[in-house]
Amino acid sequence: MKPKYSLFKNASYALSGIKFLLKDEMAFKIESIIISPLIITSFFLPISFIEHFVLIFVLILILIVEALNSAIEACVDLCTNDFHILAKKAKDCASAGVFFSVVLAIITWCFVLAKWWFYG
Repeated sequence: MKPKYSLFKNASYALSGIKFLLKDEMAFKIESIIISPLIITSFFLPISFIEHFVLIFVLILILIVEALNSAIEACVDLCTNDFHILAKKAKDCASAGVFFSVVLAIITWCFVLAKWWFYG
């Protein structure tokens, strides 16, 4: 039988996941340390609301993809401790997702800052 839905219980699962990410995942910690001041900095830039939204969105997207990457890595590690080419592919593809999200954020920030710098 499927358990009853509980908003508070589901929120506690999410908070537990965030706690795990901040405690045990070095990449998530580093990204959080870099992203937090960037989010704050974005509020001091004289740009439009939509540009603020986009800058913050691409930064939060990195954290989302990193959380999914960590979940995939944990599932693969649960399945096998031995080297397996499919386990490597799964982990590498998840890492590629993080890489793409970081590249997207860098490109987005460069475009918005270049627009602000050159066109005021």
